[in-house]
Amino acid sequence: LLCLFDFFDAHPTTSEAYPAREHTLMFTNSKMTLCMVLAPHLATFTYAAAHWIPSSAIAGSMIVSPTATNAWTATPATTARSARRGSVSMNAQRVVDSPPPRSAKVQAAPPAKSASTDLLVYKDDAWHSTQTLTHELVDGDISDARISSGQHHDGFEWEVESPITFSYRVRETADVLDPESELLIYGHAKSDEMRMHLKTRALKRVVVVDEQVFALYGDRIHAYFEAHGVDMRLMVLPTTEENKDMDMVLEIAKAIDEHGIDRRYDPVIAIGGGVCMDIVGFAASIYRRRTPYIRVPTTLMGYVDASVGAKSGVNFNGKKNKLGAYLPPAMAILDRGFLASLDERQLANGAAEIAKMAIVKNAELMTLLEKYGAELISYKFQDFPSEMGGATVPTRVLHLAIQTMLEELAPNLWEDSLTRLVDFGHIFSLELEMDSLFEQKLFHGEAVAVDMAFSVVLAHVRGHIDGDTCSRLLHTMSRLKLPVFHESMDAKMCAKAMYERVKFSQGQKVPLPVAYGQSRIFNDVSQEQMEEALVVWSQLCQ
Repeated sequence: LLCLFDFFDAHPTTSEAYPAREHTLMFTNSKMTLCMVLAPHLATFTYAAAHWIPSSAIAGSMIVSPTATNAWTATPATTARSARRGSVSMNAQRVVDSPPPRSAKVQAAPPAKSASTDLLVYKDDAWHSTQTLTHELVDGDISDARISSGQHHDGFEWEVESPITFSYRVRETADVLDPESELLIYGHAKSDEMRMHLKTRALKRVVVVDEQVFALYGDRIHAYFEAHGVDMRLMVLPTTEENKDMDMVLEIAKAIDEHGIDRRYDPVIAIGGGVCMDIVGFAASIYRRRTPYIRVPTTLMGYVDASVGAKSGVNFNGKKNKLGAYLPPAMAILDRGFLASLDERQLANGAAEIAKMAIVKNAELMTLLEKYGAELISYKFQDFPSEMGGATVPTRVLHLAIQTMLEELAPNLWEDSLTRLVDFGHIFSLELEMDSLFEQKLFHGEAVAVDMAFSVVLAHVRGHIDGDTCSRLLHTMSRLKLPVFHESMDAKMCAKAMYERVKFSQGQKVPLPVAYGQSRIFNDVSQEQMEEALVVWSQLCQ
């Protein structure tokens, strides 16, 4: 490339140099012309000659030419990837000939000898492994995957790096069960070509509906799928937290198998609350390892939380969501009309997750909840009267809740990083929720709300927020009809919850508010601080 740049500098491509081609040469800048000519092959050149890329062009990286005599060299083994923000960095590793000191207690395994990293190129219906692009492979498709291999002190080793990318859509709509709408049938198509292909096929769907939802919308569900000529296997199930187990997952998987749906074109459809979507999502993820599914949340909790992420799972061995998978839906379809059928407790249950996102990162959302929280519950997140702005406030609140949630989930969809703001309210609540599952049951959002209220007080005790901010946050939660205290949450439960947190999250990683609509993550919460906060919490909220 550098030689070609020099050639074009020495041999201009202007119309003066080549008058016969004046109508075809558009650029007077020779390097621009060269780039335009080579543009279709730039990715190939990047892979084939990575050491020619200037280090200044790659943030946080240093790439050294293989011919360099410097004692620093970049190796695949030292490539560090930060899952937290989806960034990639390459670090240099010093080549040291002398052995490590004898005092070293832990020694890393010696690096592979004659290690190599091969490109994978698709040509003539087969993948080919090659260190350089040969003439035969130069027009093939280059994979993002890589195979590194080399001889270790105790044998030969291959290492596979295969990035996996998922895309899914979260769509707001009105009246998803309107027979005139095709969104639930073809909305998951990723292109016009796929949509046209789907329309040439017989339609088959397994549809799982929560039994309470079916009591309200059963006739409309039947009418919708009949209007579109769908061969439907309908399952009406009691998708409650008490039944959130592998037995129900396997029941759904069996129905998927018996109905014979295509695992690429016939998504399983879940219509119900968060528990329904968790169970169906897990069943779809394990049937033939990846079967598409669509989420249609009918509760506020499902609308703003369970439907928009990648996680699914069930309870196991007395613990919440211990079995699960990361497989996002092909599509989540949000219809605010379903929320009109919810009672106050179910609305408050979902509002807990909205309050969570407001407290941890969005002052505008926090202000809207503080000002309109009671009205949002009263009007069931439907349009306000015209004199109060109609749809403006509920629409904005739901939009901000989903936007902020997706901002935190998308860069860390598989939770490679366990440092997560969205864990606010989920530190102590897991123990509380499971402890009260069968007696004086708490909904998930209610347990989260109790956890958040305690955490707000804990932040105040630790000096992160002042008394006024603490009171405003607690008052806003109360206006959303959320519980802010529970007598079962004591020092023993807090200690156990923190022990479990450290055990499974590689540290405390406790999100706590530090300002109105802003939080940070801490790793130094002491048992003494939690016990002090319990006393203050009881005084403020009991």
